[in-house]
Amino acid sequence: MYTVYKFGGASIKDVENIKNVGNILLSYTEGSLIIVFSAMGKVTNMLENVVEVYTQRSSDPFAALQKVKDFHYEIINNLFHKNHIIFDEVNNLFVEIEWVLENEPSSNYSYNYDQIVSVGEFLSTKIMSAYLEKVKFKNKWIDARDLIRTDNTYRDAKIDWEVSVSCIQNQIKYKHCITQGFLGCTSENFTTTLGREGSDFTAAILAFALDADKVIIWKDVPGMMNADPKHFTDAELLEQVSFDEAIELAFYGAKVIHPKTIQPLKKKQIPLHIKSFLHPLMKGSEIKEGIIKKPEMSSLIVKDNQILISISDTSLAFIVEMHISMIFSILAKHGIGVNLMQNSAVSFSICVDNDKYKVPALLNDLKESFDVFYNDDLRLYTLRHYTDITTNELLKGKEIILEQKSRNTLQIVVKH
Repeated sequence: MYTVYKFGGASIKDVENIKNVGNILLSYTEGSLIIVFSAMGKVTNMLENVVEVYTQRSSDPFAALQKVKDFHYEIINNLFHKNHIIFDEVNNLFVEIEWVLENEPSSNYSYNYDQIVSVGEFLSTKIMSAYLEKVKFKNKWIDARDLIRTDNTYRDAKIDWEVSVSCIQNQIKYKHCITQGFLGCTSENFTTTLGREGSDFTAAILAFALDADKVIIWKDVPGMMNADPKHFTDAELLEQVSFDEAIELAFYGAKVIHPKTIQPLKKKQIPLHIKSFLHPLMKGSEIKEGIIKKPEMSSLIVKDNQILISISDTSLAFIVEMHISMIFSILAKHGIGVNLMQNSAVSFSICVDNDKYKVPALLNDLKESFDVFYNDDLRLYTLRHYTDITTNELLKGKEIILEQKSRNTLQIVVKH
């Protein structure tokens, strides 16, 4: 039976961390592993910049790409002798990006994004596979595009579960396998991505297909926290979390887990562990069925770069089902999810991530049928299992644009 490990970019951001991951894997003696790697360090951000300058023609994309090259060559120069095959493999991957950059960009930004940004995961897995072989951790490198079939919704591809499960079961035949997170492939062999931070989801897909005994996501935090420890110094560890609560937290934007990760694990009752690669012997967090904790610890989730859009009928008629159906069909057309919504008699308001490519097109389409007003540069706070004390603390000194409260969840939109 397989265990699935997933390592994020922070865990392999430099030579020291790569060696640490090697030690973690060499200490594993329990059975077979499927190991999913994200791109190294901030490489995804760097490749996103390549896409930006390539599609906007704002500067030289080859100069932006050179920074990505320098980052990877510095790492492999410190890990391998100069005649190692990894140098050719890394060079060939960069050539693939250069071929893209030599052509005119597609009018579909998301397609351009997936063809370029996806290379970050191929670079990291090629390097990690070679390094692990060097330290005597035998492994088989596998292309995730041979495992995960998707539709052609670039940057947020939908999984063809039947085909993907069959491919995974046919391809995974080795004791230890290494593959890429975040990636899939269409039936026409175009590379797709599963959404930002989608490597967690990849791990869950593999675990589901192979009935894995557990998934371990290795992070630079002690486990799943009740707030982001990078912003809140008093954040506390959630040692045990139910599947349902983890789904809620991920839905509202908890950064430690990709929102789609939990459902496939819940379906097959595969526990998810979140552990620190800095302190691998610490217990971390466990997410599984049947966890009931009372009283619940409050959890705070923060989402920046929000825009609140208020939509009204041009004749100030009541907002009814027909209007809401139109609004959501336009949202679906542009692939935009809603983080919060609220309606009054004559207005329907939605808070969404302010994607600089998707939102302008959304606003233009909405304005064809509605009066549209918006506030941007906003922050969305979500407080799960709020109390009077946590609510008062959260609201203190903030300019509130919108507030919404249910039995277990408080959400407020504030000026950033």
